[in-house]
Amino acid sequence: MSPKHKPLAWLHGGVKSPPFSAAARVEAGFLLRGLQRGELLSMPHSRPMRSIGPRCHELRIVDVDFTWRIIYRIDSDAIVIAEVFAKKTQQTPKAVLDTSWGRLKEYDHAGK
Repeated sequence: MSPKHKPLAWLHGGVKSPPFSAAARVEAGFLLRGLQRGELLSMPHSRPMRSIGPRCHELRIVDVDFTWRIIYRIDSDAIVIAEVFAKKTQQTPKAVLDTSWGRLKEYDHAGK
């Protein structure tokens, strides 16, 4: 990784093993690498998640059976991954929003 690239800070979840298909892992890796390089993604790949907090977004990965979501935040020193889940409804479940918010709060508190 180049010194200019931000590291990924995984607070929960991953895309390295099933149930992500191989194609979905490649797409997720490509999009996450772009974020590490400082690219700002927009629809259809990513959308802001202001309900979780500032600089928070939802990355969309279309797979065979599901559309996966990766909740992330763009910090000055890292891309922080708060949650990875299969989205099955129109709206992001409140439990996912609350869990992501809580993990990011813990991460911020641990860094102080």
